[in-house]
Amino acid sequence: MAHLTQNPADKERFICLYPIYINSKKTLAEGRRVPTEKAVENPSCAEIQSVLTAAGMNVYVEDKMHPKEWNRDVQFRGRVRVQLKQEDGVFCQDKFSSRKDLMFYVAEMIPKLKTRTQKSGGADSSSQQGEGGKKSKKKKK
Repeated sequence: MAHLTQNPADKERFICLYPIYINSKKTLAEGRRVPTEKAVENPSCAEIQSVLTAAGMNVYVEDKMHPKEWNRDVQFRGRVRVQLKQEDGVFCQDKFSSRKDLMFYVAEMIPKLKTRTQKSGGADSSSQQGEGGKKSKKKKK
């Protein structure tokens, strides 16, 4: 069945953003859609929602799962729906003219969230250093 409506302002025409799209822990085959260096480690729906709401976008969260997400944990659940276009077909914001623009923006802003910046002082830093070491070895080759 085709879309029930052609109106981009209807909730069912909002685009879907799953956290898996910008998760640096996932491979492209596992559903990631942005380059690893731009991706975020285990983003949550709440983080995506707060970033886009702060950017002035019309957003809501659904309790859905990405088909490739095998982990049924609460932190991996959810799908964010975002209104990309207004009723007349014009983009809500010029800086978001595609899904990719939206994903890149979210991936860039999530690390700047207060919840993320406070956590990085503890045990997280050691794991980040380990990853950094691995990355630099790859660059040397």
